[in-house]
Amino acid sequence: MIKAIVTDIEGTTSSLSFVKDVLFPYSREHLAEFVRAHAQTPAVRKELDEVRRLSGRNLDVEEAIEQLLGWIAEDKKITPLKSLQGMIWEDGYRKSHFKGHMYEDAVRLLKKWKSAGIGLYVFSSGSVQAQKLLFAHTDYDDLTPLFSGYFDTNIGSKREAGSYRKIAEAIDTAPRDILFLSDIREELDAARAAGMQTTWLVREGAVDPKAAHPQARNFDQITP
Repeated sequence: MIKAIVTDIEGTTSSLSFVKDVLFPYSREHLAEFVRAHAQTPAVRKELDEVRRLSGRNLDVEEAIEQLLGWIAEDKKITPLKSLQGMIWEDGYRKSHFKGHMYEDAVRLLKKWKSAGIGLYVFSSGSVQAQKLLFAHTDYDDLTPLFSGYFDTNIGSKREAGSYRKIAEAIDTAPRDILFLSDIREELDAARAAGMQTTWLVREGAVDPKAAHPQARNFDQITP
């Protein structure tokens, strides 16, 4: 019996286009001015120190900005970059420059599962801060009360089974009683290798009945 559901965000609860066409360009456009303005604050300074550690160089602020922009161009899933993007997006949400996109079916079913007593969790490559911001600022109001926990790359790669074992341990639930939802096969492979049940969201394109994981067009087709 499914006791917990762990969901991805991009392509699963929310459109890929929102992240690709709204959030990422916004963070790229505002990164330099944000880092320059907040470089001496503890939170930003901490992430800049991590950028220096990962790059292996004693970067000044402008060099760190150049490194961060390089990682964005390369689409790197690097924790200090994700953390800084979360801070930039928070500023954008607060200024009402955009709202977090959510599929209607995802909102409706998440509420149904929550009411049924199933624990809901998020695992995304975006920072926990960015996850909470997206769910807090939607056309369906604040959805953060639906979730009991959030996980990002601090716990490990989404394509490594060990990350899912750590999540199962963190939420004190046997992997076999957890359903993981994603639109990426490699993530689903890793979750299954950790012992979780899986469902592959295919919101566009043809559903393949012979796919490596059960596929669903939307949340209405998922049976926990």
